[in-house]
Amino acid sequence: MTQLIFFTGPMNCGKSTLALQTDFTETQAGRSGRVFTRNDRAGAATISSRIGLEQPAIEVTDDFDFWRFVIDELTHGRRVDYLICDEAHFYAPEHIDQLARIVDELQLDVYCFAILTDFRTELFPATRRLVELCDRMELLQVRPRCWCGEPATHNARTVDGAMVTEGSQVMVGDVVPTDDRVIAYEVLCRRHHRRRMTSAVASVTLNPEPLPFG
Repeated sequence: MTQLIFFTGPMNCGKSTLALQTDFTETQAGRSGRVFTRNDRAGAATISSRIGLEQPAIEVTDDFDFWRFVIDELTHGRRVDYLICDEAHFYAPEHIDQLARIVDELQLDVYCFAILTDFRTELFPATRRLVELCDRMELLQVRPRCWCGEPATHNARTVDGAMVTEGSQVMVGDVVPTDDRVIAYEVLCRRHHRRRMTSAVASVTLNPEPLPFG
């Protein structure tokens, strides 16, 4: 049976790496697929992983229609066996409905790779829809670690090293200089996410410089 499979985990757990590996493994078996992404850190129409792997992909936009795209491919005689959908948390919920329809009516496998929650610990609209519709959800086994050494479970957005919980849900890039500020992301365990204690804050509060006493 074909399935809509949702692979998830926090940042740095290897989602894009697994997406590229899945595509490679499928092609080695003689299957033909299409690879999609949205807002990848490397730029448009590219899947990239933090370990250096990179591959061209089809960029998903608000008005992109997966159903229409696949039907067009098939009616023009181009073989399609599966879809790889990276950065799926940036998709629209309607995209997820289209992908579910492709699985059910066209009998194609769809592999989605996405972060489950944003920097505010809230579900992305697309990942909420994936949870509702997917045949199977798998938590990636490669677990990043918080600065304290515990498994990291939450994504934090930082401004000059301090964690923030307000702002646009979508802000692309690992490090974005804005108005002389550095906006970045860091994975934390739940305890330190709740306390808003990033590695930069911890380095000051837990390991203070010696006081200048003579």
